[in-house]
Parts: sequence; structure tokens; C-alpha cells
Amino acid sequence: MKKRDAISALRARRLFLRRIGGAALAAGTPAVVQKAAAESFPTPGYDWTKRRWAFGVDATKCIGCLRCVEACKVENEVPLTAHHFRTWVERYVYLEGENRPRIDSHADPVNIAASGSEREYRFANRYQDAKVEKAFFVPKLCNQCEHPPCVQVCPVGATYKAKDGVVLIDHKYCIGCRYCVQACPYGARYFDEEKGVSDKCTWCYHRITRGLQPACVEACPVGARVFGDRNDRQSPISLFIRNNRVHVLKPETGNAPNVFYVGLDKELN
Repeated sequence: MKKRDAISALRARRLFLRRIGGAALAAGTPAVVQKAAAESFPTPGYDWTKRRWAFGVDATKCIGCLRCVEACKVENEVPLTAHHFRTWVERYVYLEGENRPRIDSHADPVNIAASGSEREYRFANRYQDAKVEKAFFVPKLCNQCEHPPCVQVCPVGATYKAKDGVVLIDHKYCIGCRYCVQACPYGARYFDEEKGVSDKCTWCYHRITRGLQPACVEACPVGARVFGDRNDRQSPISLFIRNNRVHVLKPETGNAPNVFYVGLDKELN
């Protein structure tokens, strides 16, 4: 390519990026991210520099009732289908003679058929006649990573990390490229076809910035979900981390998740 053609192509690319909301800069915080952060605060007066939010999950307590999934959908207006969700629960079942668990979630076709509708969620009793050695449920959600790959790949700064640790999306800037969906190693993002944007769990940011708990935490009947501010040493999450042997999912990625688990098998670490 000639130098003149290369310069013309570069100018065209810059013009395109300006039109869709700004370009990701090579260094520093993109201007579009700064603007998105300033305009996305749901709570006037909230100071995101004074909090360090984190989430805990006790897999030994979860009973797979899926009330958390239902509460999340209602609270955050998530599409009422089995394949759109900000949080979900997986069932792990070890049968006699098998070394690997069988895994399913509320989005599994057998479970959808058992509920009779994609708007209702339950686990089918498919193992009632099987010899089960061990079974447990694992709630999952966005890990709000310290080093989130979804932020790195977003070409327009629509996905950004707040100073309190929560990874947010400004839908005004999202162009629906789905790079973030592909980059997340936890499967925590989905694409909303109706709105044409990516979406994910934000730990109910509009609630926690008002001093409330995430909807899934409030809905859990057994206290399997724990949330709080790690800057407060006596907060529920600080005590949870300090008093338990906790693990994170996929530590080998280097993403440094902020969701801490108790009761996971080695296969899940």
C-alpha cells in the first residue's frame, strides 16, 4: 500500500471511530470512557473512590431454587428467555463410576421442558433413578475482574471499570460488536438482540450505590450469596473472605476475579 493510501485509510478509520463515540487510545483512559463514567452514575453524590465491592458464593448452601435468577431478571429487565441472564446456577452431579461431573443449568432443554416455559426456571429431577455419589449447585455471575478482558477488547470504551471495582457498560456507546461477549472466559455476557447491545451483571449497581444489596442476594433464602465493601473489615464480604478458604474461577487467566467461592471441587478451580 502506498503511503498516501495508508494515510487516507487511517483518516477514514479515525473519522468512523469519532462518529460511533470515540476511539480507544493507545495509552491512558479513553475520553469516551471518562464521559461514559461521568454520565452513568445512577446515584447522585455516590463516591466510587470510597468503596471496593466484592461478592461471595457459598456453594455448600445453594439449593438450586433459582430465585436469584428470577429476582435478577425482574430487577434488571433481562429478557424473559432461558438463554438471556445476568446470573445463573449450574448443577454438578457425580454418578457412580464416572470421574467427571454432569453439568446443566436452567437453560438446558430438559429443564426448560420440565418448567413448561422459558419464563419459569427449575431443575428437572432427571437423576431420580440414578446412583448419585455427589451433587451440588454453583451460582455464577460476572466476576468484575481486576483485569477485565472485556474492557481491553471494547473498541469504543462502552465497557469500562469503575473505581469501586465494578465493570459497567454504557449502552449509549455500545455498537454491538460482541467482542466483549467473546472475550469473557466465564460466559457472563450476552447479546440483547432487541436492544442491539451487550449486557451483563453489574451487581445491581443502581442498588448498591444506594446502600442496598443486589437483588439476587436479597432473594436467596439460604444466604448462599454474600456482598459488601472490602474497605470495611467488618462487612459481610470481608468476614466471608477472612473466615473461609475461598477460591476464584479460572485463576490461571490472570483476570483476578472479585467473586470468591467456598465449597468448590478442584474441577471448578
